[in-house]
Amino acid sequence: MAKKKEEDIIYVIGKPDTEPPHEEGLPPWMATFADMVTLLLCFFVLLLSFANQDIANFEKLKGSMRDAFGVQFEDRTGRKVAYSESPFSASSEKKAAKKDMAALELDIRAFINAGKVSKLMSVNTDQQGVLVRVPSRAIFKPGTATLAPRIYKVLDKISSIMKTKKFNLVVRGHTDDRATHNNVYDSNWELSSARAASCLRYVLQKSGVSPTRVKAVGYAGTKPLVPNTSDRNRAINRRVEYYYQPPSKIW
Repeated sequence: MAKKKEEDIIYVIGKPDTEPPHEEGLPPWMATFADMVTLLLCFFVLLLSFANQDIANFEKLKGSMRDAFGVQFEDRTGRKVAYSESPFSASSEKKAAKKDMAALELDIRAFINAGKVSKLMSVNTDQQGVLVRVPSRAIFKPGTATLAPRIYKVLDKISSIMKTKKFNLVVRGHTDDRATHNNVYDSNWELSSARAASCLRYVLQKSGVSPTRVKAVGYAGTKPLVPNTSDRNRAINRRVEYYYQPPSKIW
């Protein structure tokens, strides 16, 4: 009996029945986690500050490059025009050009009505300039680029416009789709170009304007007004055009 009591005492002393008390405050792992989160927050704030600075510098660089290279941009307000000295200078030039073209068309129509040359020439205006159209039969003999004397009156009027008004002139020669049959011009390209050059030479001689204000172009039969399905239509397509354009137009 005494031996059993001694074992009980040893058991109690060797294995206490209660655990040690917990430490007060947060557990150690949570302190480490909080430090890591704080460091990550500081890191991303620093990245964000760098990113904002880069955007600001990029905007400054973009503006400098745009000004240096003259990049155009769309202005939906319509209050400014690129490359103009004032907000409405380009618009004013466009309005002035339209006014000059309208006045030129009226002048040519008055000449047509007064001189009774409606069968020799016609005039109309588009967005780019004033177009005077003369049928080739009124200017040249078939297959030639020699001016007929009866067209001098019309060409004199066309030349006087270059002297009195500030317009550039493009003389455009056109033929029909039929190939030429002579020993002078191998194709309609040569014939249309020669006719345009012949008319242009007369204008230069009469007006005395700078050659930089005029040019001649031959289109052969590539730009017909009507289908080349009859002799009447082919006669319409054989023509010389005098195209007046404002000086502001790209030459």
